[in-house]
Amino acid sequence: MTDMVRAAVQVAPGKIEMREFPRPDIGPDDGLLRVEANGICGSDVETYRGHLGGPRPAFIPGHEPLGIIDEIGERAAQRWGVQPGDRVALEVIVPCRSCQDCLTGRYQFCRNRKYGHGVTGIDTEPILWGGLAEYMYLSPTSVLHKMDASLPAELAATYNAMGAGVRWACHLGEVQVGDTVLVLGAGQRGIAAVVASRAAGAGTIIITGLAADAHKLALARELGADHAIVVDGEDAQNVVDRVEEITDGEMADVVLELTPLAAGPVSDALQAARRGGRVVLAGLKGNREIPVRTDLIINRALTIRGAFGVDARGMADAIALIESRRFPLEKMHTHTFGLDEAELAIKTLGGDVPGEQAIHVSVHPSA
Repeated sequence: MTDMVRAAVQVAPGKIEMREFPRPDIGPDDGLLRVEANGICGSDVETYRGHLGGPRPAFIPGHEPLGIIDEIGERAAQRWGVQPGDRVALEVIVPCRSCQDCLTGRYQFCRNRKYGHGVTGIDTEPILWGGLAEYMYLSPTSVLHKMDASLPAELAATYNAMGAGVRWACHLGEVQVGDTVLVLGAGQRGIAAVVASRAAGAGTIIITGLAADAHKLALARELGADHAIVVDGEDAQNVVDRVEEITDGEMADVVLELTPLAAGPVSDALQAARRGGRVVLAGLKGNREIPVRTDLIINRALTIRGAFGVDARGMADAIALIESRRFPLEKMHTHTFGLDEAELAIKTLGGDVPGEQAIHVSVHPSA
């Protein structure tokens, strides 16, 4: 058993360093995870670039960790229902589990939460809060989900992206059998939303993307999208006009706006939704004010929902979908990196490495 643990630390925007930290002592209520893989999220890219989160202390990124229980306290094992050797996936939020929000199922908004996996500074003991490390600390109130250990790690590591797709499309968007679904944005969560919508029985699924997203749009078509709309370049199409054409003027029952930072797709989402339709907003815009035509919302009687991350229900349903092996979700995974290549992994997902076409990227500390 090693006394030191290697981890990738973001010390400033655009700068990650490899460091070593003491292996924490584990008591009866907490545990230690041996990280198998950590999925890289688009928010990791924007945080690395300094576009999200503002100034922060140095921290270990990685809020999509998958791994094997290495060490666990007796009370923690009973509480979580796990034992050493079990594979688990973690949620980013570490709630208190005691406040009114936690006790009524709104733990994502826990008013007492001080920690989060992949976002907490290394000035907070026991330091190993992020998944870009060999081992990761399991707080007494961390939220764990058991996963099938026979799944390839690259496939299992898609759990967070799939959780977002399931929650945003099915739980918040309430996709029904026969619905027309429009997904704005062809990232891994957009593709996951396509899969979730298809699993829920959607009738027609449309996805949008950039010309540079051709490989993503092709995969989306393979996994269930009926139409792909390219929104820029020589072959650019107007999203609203194209949706009107595809639906014979009926427009979309459910619209998911998942694009990062871009303002235009918000307007497209509102205009492409049918009367009485449902619009889910999940694409962060860097705290900018985005103009919204409220008359359009009122006159079309639209339901608008904000999507904050993934909750336990979304995670559990996504894991069940992955474990069903109903869809070839392994095709989402395009790149595997070792821990020393964590910075390269983030840049690759962000499209900053010439010649690489990434969709789902993960870091595997033992690779």
